[in-house]
Amino acid sequence: MSQLASSIITNLAPPTTRMNKGALQKRSMRIAGHRTSIALEPEFWEALERIARSRVASMPALIASIDAKRAEEAPEASLASAVRVFVLQHKI
Repeated sequence: MSQLASSIITNLAPPTTRMNKGALQKRSMRIAGHRTSIALEPEFWEALERIARSRVASMPALIASIDAKRAEEAPEASLASAVRVFVLQHKI
């Protein structure tokens, strides 16, 4: 296989096959008027994106709702941990 063909195949592959599974991927967004970054494994980002799509919600809106619930129920927990727990509870 040529180097160009290999590069094209790699770039078309799903993100988890291009990255090391389990490696943290950091994303920044604005939540409740504040800029924040969250580092999650690609598998959690993918599941979170599926959940957001199924709810016809944007990713920041979904994460803001997770953050609001975290603030009420477990303010000591990190947002990344709250997102992971949410994904596990709502895995689709």
